[in-house]
Amino acid sequence: MKLSSLRSICAFGLLACLGGCGTPAATSAEMPHEIVQKNMPTDRQKEIYLAGGCFWGTELYVSLVNGVVSAESGYANGRTSHPSYREVCSGSGHAETVHIVYDPRIVDLDSLLTAFYDSVDPTAKDRQGNDIGPQYRSGIYYAAHADGSENPDAAVIRASLDALQKQIGKPLAIETGPIVNFYRAEEEHQEYLEKNPNGYCHISPALIAQMREKRAAAQNAAPQAKRSFVKPSDAELKARLTKMQYAVTQEKATERPFLNEYDHEFREGIYCDITTGEPLFISADKYDSGCGWPAFSRPIDDALIAEHEDRSHGMIRTEVTAAGSGAHLGHVFNDGPAETGGLRYCINSASLRFIPKEDMEKEGYGDYLYLLER
Repeated sequence: MKLSSLRSICAFGLLACLGGCGTPAATSAEMPHEIVQKNMPTDRQKEIYLAGGCFWGTELYVSLVNGVVSAESGYANGRTSHPSYREVCSGSGHAETVHIVYDPRIVDLDSLLTAFYDSVDPTAKDRQGNDIGPQYRSGIYYAAHADGSENPDAAVIRASLDALQKQIGKPLAIETGPIVNFYRAEEEHQEYLEKNPNGYCHISPALIAQMREKRAAAQNAAPQAKRSFVKPSDAELKARLTKMQYAVTQEKATERPFLNEYDHEFREGIYCDITTGEPLFISADKYDSGCGWPAFSRPIDDALIAEHEDRSHGMIRTEVTAAGSGAHLGHVFNDGPAETGGLRYCINSASLRFIPKEDMEKEGYGDYLYLLER
């Protein structure tokens, strides 16, 4: 039987039984605890599970978000093991869900969720577009920690949904919680709309085209950002840098807290290595930690930063330097906000040069503007 015919039967059966044979969502205790998926995140990648109506459209749409590494369709948080598409349509309690692996250095979870909200009606219960039934409910599911501690993604999701609620001013119908089970759907459902461009999709073609264009633009811009940043000679550094800049970057000095240039700088822009001009941090990852120095939740790319054990001053800390130039930047601590990964890069202003967004083009950093959109 063709998938389109099976979907029609599924929709008809659900409409017929919504009055009395609709099956309530399963509780966690009723669910098998099992994850069956093909795609797995690497050490530097993360994963999230999104349910937003028919998974054909959701899979295509989220796969076009720049920074998404892979997307696979499946069935999540239902009462039975290894359900078929027909069984899900008949009321197994599963939601049509897309498992997403993404690179948080390119797109953070909050930005990914914002893109997801654009593709659904967040107030619609058990339906999206023409699809009606509990398997078409909207949901955001995160991986549970084996030790029982809360995944920091949970806090990000709650904050994101709170912001959405305030924005639209109506009750939301997006459930959230840990992923209890996920079963990769049959192969014919994977990349369905790529293989069947004229197939059914509840997401508007214009929105999909817009996301496709944004991804292409970002990926076209990214390779241009690969430049060579050469460290000047020591004599050149002494001539060009202030005494404090030289002492911090070359002699591992520390500037005074609170009385430095960028502690309270929160304009949009990019922060570069003062010795070479190589971009290291962006404004979107900067926050006020109260420590007296600029604090960032992460660098633009982990490869830009080198870490070293620092036993000076009777303490054991992790020093961070610019990988390209070796310039001392500061230290990294694990007391940052949980919702952004739990790290605090405490960086000396004297090791950085800030370029406001409006000046990036004329300063030769136009290729990096895409970073501020992630």
